[in-house]
Amino acid sequence: MRAMVLLEPRRPLELRDLPAPDPRQGQVLLRVRACGVCRTDLHVADGELKDPKLPLVLGHEIVGVVEKGGSRFAKGTRVGVPWLGWTCGVCEYCRAGRFTGYQIDGGYAELTIADERYCFPLPDRYSDADAAPLLCAGLIGARSLRMAGDARRLGLYGFGAAAHLVAQVARAEGREVYAFTSPGDLEAQQFAISLGAVWAGSSLEMPPAELDAAILFAPVGALVPQALRTVRKAGVVVCGGIHMSDIPSFPYRLLWGERVVRSVANLTRRDAEEFLATAARLPLHTRVASHPLTAANEVLTSLRAGAIVGAAALIP
Repeated sequence: MRAMVLLEPRRPLELRDLPAPDPRQGQVLLRVRACGVCRTDLHVADGELKDPKLPLVLGHEIVGVVEKGGSRFAKGTRVGVPWLGWTCGVCEYCRAGRFTGYQIDGGYAELTIADERYCFPLPDRYSDADAAPLLCAGLIGARSLRMAGDARRLGLYGFGAAAHLVAQVARAEGREVYAFTSPGDLEAQQFAISLGAVWAGSSLEMPPAELDAAILFAPVGALVPQALRTVRKAGVVVCGGIHMSDIPSFPYRLLWGERVVRSVANLTRRDAEEFLATAARLPLHTRVASHPLTAANEVLTSLRAGAIVGAAALIP
């Protein structure tokens, strides 16, 4: 099978012809139909997340069809595989329902293996490419939204794959959405307005109203004190990425007033089940640019440069 392989961090992925994997007990072999390109893939490729399995096939927003293995899904069933690929089930974090890991080969390939417990049926209304960003961007966005509580006025910093999905969920729940983008990114600001944001502007600006909560999808630590400036007393700032640059020091008065800063690290199976049910109910507009598998390096470069509006997916 063909796969785009990371041999070492900060080195372009290489197209390799690898042996087809063989599923063990409890695993399924999937023929990949689409795999989303996530910022976490970029963090791994750039060496910002330490100790990945090497060589590694990136990709954790996998849409595939069951070829063989397991007992949960019939052959030919379309399923999605998100960031939570496997858990030991023994440690306190597993028992508490939290999962992590980037030591498993993913979906930048024609075939991949997955633990059938962490595969999920996908709503029929979404094409393969459109379903891909639901599996991390959508899930992380939904979990971040839950961590933001019942905020009526919600700020979203970084209007990319996750934000363009969570904005629609927030609007469906009757919340006001305020979108913050890189300075001068008028295309992303206009995209946010088209999805129902009541305001869109630069991440360096103050919004026209005091916010109840803000979610940071941009991996920029300097935005944490900036977001604290925008939220009211007892407001919440949620950091929705697995990696972020260092947070600079800031005056205590920004945190005072019972404001809260918290992170979202991972997903649970319950998160996946609940969000995919929401996606089946709400016709979410997923803006996804599809690219051939062999264009993985070019897509990662575009993501690094902030040149992707919405999301991107690789098609084997």
